[in-house]
Amino acid sequence: MSRSQLVAEHLPLLRRYARALTGSQASGDAYVAAMLEAMLGDPAVLDESHGPRVGLFRLFTQIWNSVSVNDDSEVATLPMPPERRLSNITPLPRQAFLLLSLEGFSEEEVGYILGTDVAETRRLADAAGREMAAEIATDVLIIEDETFIAMDLESLVKNLGHNVVGVARTHADAVALAKNKRPGLILADIQLADGSSGLDAVNELLRTFEVPVVFITAYPERFLTGERPEPAFLISKPFQPAMVSAVASQALFFQRNSRNRAPKAPAA
Repeated sequence: MSRSQLVAEHLPLLRRYARALTGSQASGDAYVAAMLEAMLGDPAVLDESHGPRVGLFRLFTQIWNSVSVNDDSEVATLPMPPERRLSNITPLPRQAFLLLSLEGFSEEEVGYILGTDVAETRRLADAAGREMAAEIATDVLIIEDETFIAMDLESLVKNLGHNVVGVARTHADAVALAKNKRPGLILADIQLADGSSGLDAVNELLRTFEVPVVFITAYPERFLTGERPEPAFLISKPFQPAMVSAVASQALFFQRNSRNRAPKAPAA
């Protein structure tokens, strides 16, 4: 397999990780593009000694954590939204937690990606866990048509200290519940029981009020093509509790810390 094919194979989930770090599709894709440009300029910057996927995430992390990219004065060519500022950069503990929980890397792989050892990786992940546990609880709307998955999500959300204001199985139910309850976070399946779309339901809600949204799907690659606006926060079925915790916390992190936010664009 050629290098371009290897990159293409792993690019969708790298883009998912990038937007989880930045809080938006545009920002995440800008950093991925910067990484690809670095590779085109010097193919040797991609170290495949631990495999191509680990190498890509390591190179992306080097770009992400570089002062020259994260410094406001240096990012004029990148389409960064106002919330992407030095004060709101996703800190290293959350990077470690997302790599472990969202992307499923081993501790050894995360250590290599971040340039730390296993002990430091564990310390970083533990620090992120404590930070997320200390976050202010919020009201959560679950949009999910599969009963047992909805029950699992409801239990998980409550264990994280949040309050579930309702579970919707259809587009119409989701809109009615959200307009009545005004949740602080939405967890939404993309394909719903009546053939309606969780994406459409969320987009309708976002026209009336602003709320962070985490989408859940069994086929994340279908929504990471770059061909249209995509969800900023996306997790895969089957999911682990740590995965939901990490991404939901990251969504709330950007809502809490963002300043001078532009109106939210449609999710798709």
